Amino acid sequence: MPSPLPLTVGFDLDMTLIDSRPGIAATYRAMVERTGVYIDVDAVVTRIGPPLEHEMANWFPPEQVDEAVALYRSLYPGDAIEPTLLLPGAAEALAAVRAAGGRVIVVTAKRAALAQLHLDHLGPLGLVADVLVGDAWADGKAAALREHGASVYVGDHIADMGAARSAGAIGVGVTTGPCDGTALTSAGAATVLPDLRAFPAWLEAAGIPVGPLGSTR
Repeated sequence: MPSPLPLTVGFDLDMTLIDSRPGIAATYRAMVERTGVYIDVDAVVTRIGPPLEHEMANWFPPEQVDEAVALYRSLYPGDAIEPTLLLPGAAEALAAVRAAGGRVIVVTAKRAALAQLHLDHLGPLGLVADVLVGDAWADGKAAALREHGASVYVGDHIADMGAARSAGAIGVGVTTGPCDGTALTSAGAATVLPDLRAFPAWLEAAGIPVGPLGSTR
């Protein structure tokens, strides 16, 4: 009989753990200066979550999307890291998982190297992950959650809730991103919180049992 793994809770990064809107806006404004291409930055930061290529396709022709993505990523470290802040309750949510004897994994559509810059910058404030998985979206997030035995996934996007459902994990939605509670619930969220300040109490009340291979069965 395999030994039970510790509780493993996955978290999305942008607009779940961090408010990356100021940094992302600064990076897009730098792109506008470099390229001369109009980008509605205020609109962009209302729909953070999907892969970068999806957003770039709104502003650049298909043959220029890859080049635009490369430029954005080259600008990101200098423009996006410093302005980004922890969202309310983020550090406490991660601490609650560890207090329950669990592990924290961050699963994000952001490139892992760029996500790691945020972890390094905000780590002293409590943004510490046991595992970081980048370049993951939709089915990719579900695969990462299954691989690491996550029984809970916390995110702000309907695609996060879909990934949790596909992975057999409990989806916990937070309304700090682009999706409201109705949308998150419709996408499969088992519960919806206004922000991560409510997460420690939810985790304690949930009493999630951990079985072999980290399943909730």
